[in-house]
Amino acid sequence: MIIGVPPEITQVERRAVRDSAARAKAREVHLVDEPMAAAIGAGLPITDPAGNMIVDIGGGTTDIAVISLAGVVYGRSVRVAGNEMDEAIIQYFKKAHSLLIGERTAEQVKIDIGSAAPLDSAITMEVRGRHLLRGVPATVTVCDADIRDALMEPVKVIVQAVRDALERIPPELCADIYDRGVFLSGGGSLLRNLDRRLREETGLPVEMAEDPLTSVVLGAGRMLDDLSLLHRVAAA
Repeated sequence: MIIGVPPEITQVERRAVRDSAARAKAREVHLVDEPMAAAIGAGLPITDPAGNMIVDIGGGTTDIAVISLAGVVYGRSVRVAGNEMDEAIIQYFKKAHSLLIGERTAEQVKIDIGSAAPLDSAITMEVRGRHLLRGVPATVTVCDADIRDALMEPVKVIVQAVRDALERIPPELCADIYDRGVFLSGGGSLLRNLDRRLREETGLPVEMAEDPLTSVVLGAGRMLDDLSLLHRVAAA
């Protein structure tokens, strides 16, 4: 069994994950950093001596890693990702419109009109929920700029985490990342213009993985097909 874990997971948390897998009757358990699995799934040359930077934005965490020679040179996790974006949208509707919406509606709003940087043309959306004061169903119309403002804080945290990573990586790998750019994976990376925002903030090329939603799973599958690679990248 291969289990993806955040790069900064503690030894206690690693043990808990292994124990859970053992209770599920797994005969052999390998813990792999999620950004490593995402990089493999995205087809990055992780065994090269050059540096590869990947930002995996999932539901609960954003995992950032710089990978070289099949090892994580720098790894960091921030607990701000897709779920935090959804919560920010829920809070926006509460404060701005006294409208209570659910997580599923918030996610749909994020997918339909959410963005990290201004769009080429404005778009609007009708959102239904329950009015907090009157207690009856209500509908409000919002535009992409409203939701962009609502997402400002979580997006800012993710952008800053990427900037921090670029400041802390070994200098000899900086040139590699400048040439190769930053790769995005995970469902959260599908937020409109997030790649553009990161490009503007870092001055680096930013590329999306071919299939961001399944990069980690594809990477795990490739490791199962190549056990020598799995043993090189599996966490202790």
